[in-house]
Amino acid sequence: MAEVTNQAATSFPAPTISLPLGLDIIRTYSGALICMEIVFGGLVWILVASSNIPVPLLQGWVMFVSVTAFCCSTAYLALFLLGIASRINTDWNFMDMMYHFVALLFYFTAFVLEAATTSGVQKESVNSTACVPRPSSNIITFMDFRQYSINVVATILAFIVTVCYGCSLFMGFKRWRK
Repeated sequence: MAEVTNQAATSFPAPTISLPLGLDIIRTYSGALICMEIVFGGLVWILVASSNIPVPLLQGWVMFVSVTAFCCSTAYLALFLLGIASRINTDWNFMDMMYHFVALLFYFTAFVLEAATTSGVQKESVNSTACVPRPSSNIITFMDFRQYSINVVATILAFIVTVCYGCSLFMGFKRWRK
């Protein structure tokens, strides 16, 4: 008698993964970039939170993006470190590209809002006769020097994280096109 094969088990393709599983992922450029995204994204999160969020409307989005991207990047790296990605039937090259595209888009907006918050600091003018001087931009931010310094560093790190996500997107796009 001929053996009957289960059609349901043979109809799904094997997962497409170009990245190595286990600790080998950290030895690749993509793995190193994901680690940098996690570390620098966590620093952005910590720095914005430690500045006491002087402009909640703008920096609330920065906090949301940094915390969400930190958690998602950590979970994404854990999928590859633990080898779970090989058990999920999907095109991981496409998922990698799309994840980094969305993260790049969100982090770019967070970087722009953090830069706008930092650049909107109202500087004390010595010869001002008005109680509140006319601002040079539409955003007025009142921060002391400590908060300003923290937000400058957070802006720089948000830019670095944005570049890391952009490089990851580029490498993911190259893997997906192969």
